[in-house]
Amino acid sequence: MLSLSRRLYDPALPSDSYFTEADARHLPFADASFDYTSTTLALHDKPAQTCLEILAEMKRVVKPEGYILIADYTCPLPASFPGWIIRTIERLAGGEHYRNFRHYLKHGGVPALFEELGIKPEGTQTTSYGLITVTKAK
Repeated sequence: MLSLSRRLYDPALPSDSYFTEADARHLPFADASFDYTSTTLALHDKPAQTCLEILAEMKRVVKPEGYILIADYTCPLPASFPGWIIRTIERLAGGEHYRNFRHYLKHGGVPALFEELGIKPEGTQTTSYGLITVTKAK
């Protein structure tokens, strides 16, 4: 994925921009390095402690005036056909992935993780089917 990104986007990037691969729990960047940090559909399938570590790192590397942007499943997921499809896909992923997904939903998803770390949501927007919520926070 990283090599594809480099091939497609490197020519268009500003000269001081680059792609890097790193463990999201231990980012190789100084405190307050970025205006924004973001992640999409990357928390619901991980153990709660890993989610907290990732979010703590995102909070560490974002500037005080910057924002954290998270897009992940809405909690609770709607009791609708699209919600059923998501539950089915996650069940088919099986094993630890599905256990983590169930824990994520049962314990309140992104809002609960934010609360535990003292991250303050400033706005949310939910997709048209109510499946994914994008949260902007400090």
